Amino acid sequence: MNVRTTGLTLLVTTLLATPALAYSAQAETIKLHGKFVAEHDASTSPTGGIKATLDTEKKTFVYTIHYKGLSGPVTAVHLHGPADAGQDAGVMLPITGPYNGKLHGTLTLSDDQVTTVENGKSYVNLHTDKYGEGEARAQVVH
Repeated sequence: MNVRTTGLTLLVTTLLATPALAYSAQAETIKLHGKFVAEHDASTSPTGGIKATLDTEKKTFVYTIHYKGLSGPVTAVHLHGPADAGQDAGVMLPITGPYNGKLHGTLTLSDDQVTTVENGKSYVNLHTDKYGEGEARAQVVH
């Protein structure tokens, strides 16, 4: 009888705890960062980077970006992916201006985009007139 009661108690405890564990594993806030480096043979020395928070439950990407040292004014900023460092990928989402050296904002992501960012497979790209393909890049990582 004792073994049966203990087994039943263990089973009920496990069943009650499982949904809570599954939920906590899914909902997560992740702090991210990245440092700008020149790309596409840019002859400049960009500085700055990105700090961001990814909320996997709300599917939001809250960012602060700062930069300087580019060949001219920034004409576009995008979140790209999926790609490892040094690889190019398509635009996932645009990051709107004004482009004055510092940007703040929130992007709403799809499930696939959340996974891409969470896995370190996204990057922010700064575009200028001189370097239309992108002058500076910051891989977004944990």
